[in-house]
Amino acid sequence: MATVLAGLGLGALGMPSSYLFAALLVGIAVALTRPGTVDVAPQAFTAAQAVTGVAIGGYLQSSSLSALGDAWLPVALVSAATLVVSLAAGAALARTTSLDEPTAALGMVAGGASGIVGMAGELGADDRLVAFMQYLRVLVVVLVTPLLVAFAFGGGGGGGGVPDDGPVLGDLDGWGFTVAGAVVGTVVATRVRLTAASLMGPLILSGAVHLSTGSAPDVPPLLRETAFALIGLQVGLRFTVAALRQAGRLLVPTLVAIVVLLAACALLAVGLDAATSVSLLDAYLATTPGGLYAVLAAAFGSGADTTFVVAVQGLRLLVMILLAPVAVRLVVGHGARRGRHG
Repeated sequence: MATVLAGLGLGALGMPSSYLFAALLVGIAVALTRPGTVDVAPQAFTAAQAVTGVAIGGYLQSSSLSALGDAWLPVALVSAATLVVSLAAGAALARTTSLDEPTAALGMVAGGASGIVGMAGELGADDRLVAFMQYLRVLVVVLVTPLLVAFAFGGGGGGGGVPDDGPVLGDLDGWGFTVAGAVVGTVVATRVRLTAASLMGPLILSGAVHLSTGSAPDVPPLLRETAFALIGLQVGLRFTVAALRQAGRLLVPTLVAIVVLLAACALLAVGLDAATSVSLLDAYLATTPGGLYAVLAAAFGSGADTTFVVAVQGLRLLVMILLAPVAVRLVVGHGARRGRHG
């Protein structure tokens, strides 16, 4: 009940993946007050990852990609550059703090917080600190974006509200597609030994179906948010007093890295504006590192090209999640080789 109430409240404020964040907080509270009394079954966590993968794959739609028009190449380059900037910020954090390289890299990946947190443990990162860093970034974006749009661009800063998800229970097609995509995607990805198989397999399968058919059933909101909540609870329950103290010590350097990331993405927006016919406002909202619902609310309220913003944000999110496992392995491998030759 606490997770539901907190999730509703955070969702009303425009927090993306509000139930994951709420469950994370509830999990931390339980872990600190009643350690070892509650746990998330491994099968439930795997199922939650699979459902999350199907939900994220839904961002890959031909209708959204067609909105990019002739701007697809600059947008693809900006998405790749965002990943590079994120990894650079993570590398800087790893060198200046106690963070290991996988945790720092995944913590700074700009987008797809729920997916990144869900795969963090399988990539050798501390999923507790990854969650802390990811949602600190989301919180900063949610707070800063409406203010910047209002003062820098003279827009309405979020008057449009959060997009409607439709009926909470969804429909039978949505349930069938989600279950089938989660099961088949996980089984196939596991057999081919794909990294983070229970998340990546359903994501790739769902994205392929959406892209090839032009449309596919949506994941029922109840099922999606339950999956997010299970991931948040799993991570939160693993917190300890020592982990919270470490997170506290990382607060200032992480905030500095997030500000640098925001500034770098703003420069990418200037480049996107120069290379395409979109306005600077559209480019800025499209390249903002996360906080999708807050960004969409600002787009609605300021009269920006919402379709373009959704297309770029969705493409960037998929680039982040699909390439993050490869990038982290490259970063770790480079670090290991540097250590041997140092």
